[in-house]
Amino acid sequence: MKDTQENSANDALVKRYLTSLRLERNYSAHTIRSYETDLHAYLNWGQRNELDVLNPSARDIRSYLAYLDQAGYTRKTINRHLSSLRGFYQWLNVSEISSCASMSTIQGPKIKKHLPRVLNGEELDCLFASLEQDIVAQTSDAHSKRYAQALRDKALYELFYATGARVSELAQLCIRDISFSRKEVSLFGKGSKERRVPLHEAALEALMEYLEKGRPLLCKGKELDCVFVSNTGKAMSADLIRKNMKQHLQEASLDSRYSPHALRHTFATDVLEGGADLRTVQEMLGHANLSTTQIYTHLNPQRLKEVHNQAHPRA
Repeated sequence: MKDTQENSANDALVKRYLTSLRLERNYSAHTIRSYETDLHAYLNWGQRNELDVLNPSARDIRSYLAYLDQAGYTRKTINRHLSSLRGFYQWLNVSEISSCASMSTIQGPKIKKHLPRVLNGEELDCLFASLEQDIVAQTSDAHSKRYAQALRDKALYELFYATGARVSELAQLCIRDISFSRKEVSLFGKGSKERRVPLHEAALEALMEYLEKGRPLLCKGKELDCVFVSNTGKAMSADLIRKNMKQHLQEASLDSRYSPHALRHTFATDVLEGGADLRTVQEMLGHANLSTTQIYTHLNPQRLKEVHNQAHPRA
């Protein structure tokens, strides 16, 4: 009976914590679900091992991480679980529910840094040429759904490459977020943080053509806020956009393992190579930490040498 009461009390604490993440820190539903899954997995493990999960020792936490490792979890996933626990115990401490200080001594497993995959110039040209061919092929029937889809897809990938947006950001993009007069788009990233990213002429033209000629056909007379509308007249989901890109890559005879995130990496790499500074790229990508943006500097050592030679007094 006592164990049942403790479990119910702990579940209630997790629920309160997740509510605070949603209301106070504006975390997305996806992030909150991940936290919920991680924390309940930990509570269940603690229950099986008869631990005081509100006041664990550093040894208890290390045992749990070892359990995850033995269960075959990747280092990245183990670190995510550890991050979920850190946040939970920090909240417990601030809320004066627990004074557990064990987390401060715990280090997660080191993760190998992998350079992000990017599309090279030739691959980009092939992708956009294929998208343009789709439009030309449907021009004879400018009132067909297939023509509207072709305009939509060209605008979608122009916007991906012009802004470095996350797939979730374009899936939730609304008409009001685009300013043609200021030539920019407002994107809402993690934690719904807003950032404004400039748009070049090619992206603006593709967007304008889609909004004027294609989107009304896909909306089927419905009033929708979203920019990108599916073939069924609903907002395009992130998963649907991923499937859409896979199809276009195959049509362009390119590697279909590229994801929309590869276009984000390509954007970051290309603007850095074009002379943009890291802080500017950090702001455009919506990275909270500059260290996240710095990975792109490893992609082109020659560019770093050129900047060093230009900037260093003794170069």
